Amino acid sequence: MRNDARGLDTGDTGSAAAPVGDGAAAAPAAPAADVFGGVVKWFDVTRGFGFIVADDADVGDILIHFSVLHDHGRRSLPEGARVVCEAVRRDRGFQATAILSIDLSTAVEPVRARTGGDRIDRVKMIDDAGDFEPVAVKWFNRLKGYGFLVRGDGRDVFVHMETLRRAGIEEVEPDEPLTARIVDGEKGPLAVVVERK
Repeated sequence: MRNDARGLDTGDTGSAAAPVGDGAAAAPAAPAADVFGGVVKWFDVTRGFGFIVADDADVGDILIHFSVLHDHGRRSLPEGARVVCEAVRRDRGFQATAILSIDLSTAVEPVRARTGGDRIDRVKMIDDAGDFEPVAVKWFNRLKGYGFLVRGDGRDVFVHMETLRRAGIEEVEPDEPLTARIVDGEKGPLAVVVERK
């Protein structure tokens, strides 16, 4: 299912509500919101919205518009951040109506230009990596230059574009099987070598 901004509910501005008793307009009943937890899948700062993957697989992705982040002094959310929100079901799926909490401890920093001293040398980390193990592509964003693989036990593994390029891999698709050598990085498991099966 393709998610896009057209699913945002902006309300009905084309019709007037019927008068009620004292002449006041009747407001349509707001749908009841449920509370969900999940992890930010991606957030496009330019377009002002993104999605979290709900912990409950039956819920699927939950749309987050930047307007619900104002109370937290934010206009965006980093990938991997953990969010608890109130959300309502719209025509195209769930949409967050309020953010209750944001945990940035699991967030993945966006790829940015680095200067010599703080650059991670993934090649040097290969010596500490384990043996090749089977993984599958969870998602990968070429524009951002990174994505995640999934181990057999369901744990996520960060993978950088440079690692794929060293293996001669330019494109990967969700659920594509690969093998990887993985190290425990500062922010969690990190693939330092990948190969196609």
